[in-house]
Amino acid sequence: MPKLESKKVEIPHDRIPNRVTVARKASPEWGENVAAFNALVEKHRATEARLLLGGGQKAYDKKIEAGLLPPRQRVQKLVDPGSPFLEYGLYGGLGMYDEWGIPSANVITGVGKIHGRDFMIVANDSTIKAGAFCPMTGKKVLRAQRVAMENRLPLVYLVDSAGVFLPLQDEVFPDKDDFGKVFDYTARITASGIPQIAAVMGLCVAGGAYLPVLCDHVLMTEGSGMYLAAAALAKAAKTTAREWTNDEIGGARVHAELSGTADYVCKTDEECIAKIRDIVSRMGTRGRGHFDRVEAKAPAYDPQEIPGIIPKNAYAGYEMRDVLARLLDDSVLNEYKPDWGKSLVCGYARLGGYSVGIVANQKETIRHKDKPWETGGVIYGDAAEKAARFIMDCNQLRIPLVFFHDVNGFIVGPEAEHNGIIRKGAMMVNAMSNSVVPKFTVIIGGSFGAGHYAMCGRAYRPRYIAAWPTARYAVMGGESASSVLLQLQMAKMKAQGKEVSDEDAKRLLDDIKKRYTDAMAPAYGAARLWLDAIITPQETRGALVQAIEMSENVSEIPEYRTGVLQT
Repeated sequence: MPKLESKKVEIPHDRIPNRVTVARKASPEWGENVAAFNALVEKHRATEARLLLGGGQKAYDKKIEAGLLPPRQRVQKLVDPGSPFLEYGLYGGLGMYDEWGIPSANVITGVGKIHGRDFMIVANDSTIKAGAFCPMTGKKVLRAQRVAMENRLPLVYLVDSAGVFLPLQDEVFPDKDDFGKVFDYTARITASGIPQIAAVMGLCVAGGAYLPVLCDHVLMTEGSGMYLAAAALAKAAKTTAREWTNDEIGGARVHAELSGTADYVCKTDEECIAKIRDIVSRMGTRGRGHFDRVEAKAPAYDPQEIPGIIPKNAYAGYEMRDVLARLLDDSVLNEYKPDWGKSLVCGYARLGGYSVGIVANQKETIRHKDKPWETGGVIYGDAAEKAARFIMDCNQLRIPLVFFHDVNGFIVGPEAEHNGIIRKGAMMVNAMSNSVVPKFTVIIGGSFGAGHYAMCGRAYRPRYIAAWPTARYAVMGGESASSVLLQLQMAKMKAQGKEVSDEDAKRLLDDIKKRYTDAMAPAYGAARLWLDAIITPQETRGALVQAIEMSENVSEIPEYRTGVLQT
């Protein structure tokens, strides 16, 4: 019998070494980390499930009894079977309108494929307050439209809205980033050559009636209505002497046969969705970006191990490369300047086959032999310079950037100031702000102060920004902020002539800490659309790959310029 020879497996030179041993996974610390992480995930899953139900099971059942599709079923039938839906803003408005009961800002937004093409989909959820716009509804739709413009994504609007939610009209109506801006963007999108399709599948009243008519195609289902003023309002305005019904004023047949506004009338929701898909199937091809992509490879190490790597204690350190190794293709990272500026990990990698540039905070303490140790999660001057140069290189090479946050901020102190930390930090912010390649952000842990800005926070136009349930962010950490806020509160009370006992101070501090901690949670930020989504480590690769793929709809990337850099 011939001797069997073991097959030699070639390990890539740049593969991140596996530091997760059997002994480490068996340790009590690992178990505590996993339990703490999973508890946060379970809390997120419970909230997610509640939000996905919109107005609740009874409201959904009522739609079905009326022969209509519930909002999420409309979206599911619109996108290609089995294809992923990258949802934006599920948490929108969470906890902000509890007295009114408006979960998820009563609109569904996200990117899905229709006949293999990426579309931004905006679907009113009429199971909640008849789909009326509250303040965050408008902001959520505007975020969807901005993403569509940045990535040149065609849009489909599934319209089913009673217009502005009157009890909150003063917060919805007038400002430059409120309800009216939706129509401004709609007009500008179509002028830029990006296709838009609107299907009126319920109410479409008052100013909201302009949105469908600003689109390229207008569909209506029988029983739907589109009018500036419903029958009751028309009568109150004394514009007519006779009694009119809403259907007579602006029903589907009226707009098909009299006003000529509707291009197509469909009998059912299913027929309407089939018609949208038919229109999409006839669209001509458009140019796409030219980001380098090869066949994807799964990470060499198990992503399910990530919860054990992230410490239960949010202030403890860990090796960021251990996390990256469980997200990147084949766990390979071609690291840029690995021996300099070590508080940031920069390098070239692949996600889903796409070439990407990685910028990530190193959370492990950096032990130098010839200079003081560096605290994990802090951006030091040399690291800021390294990141700035790396970001410029990625723009030069047309490589998308992915940022992974666990950052306390920039280094502070007299020595740091004398060494030019402001100048070096500004260089990083400048290089990142002016990037012309797509940027994507994942907040793993802390994201504080100017560190949040430099690592492509919400204000710096990431095409997609998500957080893990372990994320926390604010202008500074909870302990420091709480102490400052306590001193301010006590000074105010003393100025009012009030005595503050030690017991009072402790009670105040506990209250401040709770409020500040609640505001640092990812759900708080996601409710205000500072985040596009809260995702788990296991969902991260898929979400990032879909987001990068979406960004390829832009066929041309402008020239990269930074302006003046203080060097």
